[in-house]
Amino acid sequence: MKHPGPPDSPLAASTSRRRRCVLAIAGSDSSGGAGIQADLRTIAAHGLHGLSVITAVTAQNSRAVVSVHLVPARQLLAQLDAVFADFDVAAVKIGMLGSAATVDAVTAGLLEAGARHIVLDPVLVATSGKALLSARGLARLCRQLIPRVDLLTPNLPEAEALLGRRLRSDRDLRAAGAELLALGAGAVLLKGGHQRGRVVSDYLFAGESTTVFSHARQPGSVRGTGCTLASAIAAGLASRLPLHDAVARAELFLQREMRRAYRAGRTGMQAMSPAATAAATAVAGRKV
Repeated sequence: MKHPGPPDSPLAASTSRRRRCVLAIAGSDSSGGAGIQADLRTIAAHGLHGLSVITAVTAQNSRAVVSVHLVPARQLLAQLDAVFADFDVAAVKIGMLGSAATVDAVTAGLLEAGARHIVLDPVLVATSGKALLSARGLARLCRQLIPRVDLLTPNLPEAEALLGRRLRSDRDLRAAGAELLALGAGAVLLKGGHQRGRVVSDYLFAGESTTVFSHARQPGSVRGTGCTLASAIAAGLASRLPLHDAVARAELFLQREMRRAYRAGRTGMQAMSPAATAAATAVAGRKV
């Protein structure tokens, strides 16, 4: 079965034709590898118009996060008001929030706007190990925001932080599905990339069903994979794909971009630069 590709090519679309919009709410990454930069590239690669609300300005490179400056809540709400006043936002991707105050502001702004198709990538710790959300912020995230999102996309360390316990085996990951769903999200995509082994499996928990997306582990370390995957899923939902199909297309898109990753900084960390139009054929998830 083949799924439709992105609705429009950015190169071929008429300038007079209104394009669907996806809002990315995230921090700015000065290295260009993750955060809002990765979100907007991914949204554009799917032929959609990317909007942005900046939660933080970071100083970072391919080695480490040097510093983080959080955007005040008043300015966050002003950004949200400006965007929703003018654009028909078809989907929302949320990444780094950084503080309890930011969680409060984003939750309130999205509720007031009646936002739909919300994908939350709970960015809690940077690849370098720096904490990006306080314990108080994590509690607010669980209590206020997660129950209002359509899809939660934690990686293994993030799922452990959300549940307060270690997840070691495939059995642990499967069992965690029900606990993560109990936090209130409509569905959960638990990413298994931090596990060892030649095969990486991501688990989509939606209602009573579990779908496993498996692929061979790719060599090297690539930045921005979580941002890219969540933004690609939001783009699929904005394009009116069912959740399973949006996740399947995004999984394939991410694997393609990881194969094309290149080295930009002086370390071995690689970056992705999605092409102007996304190749979107189906990935068959295995239901278990």
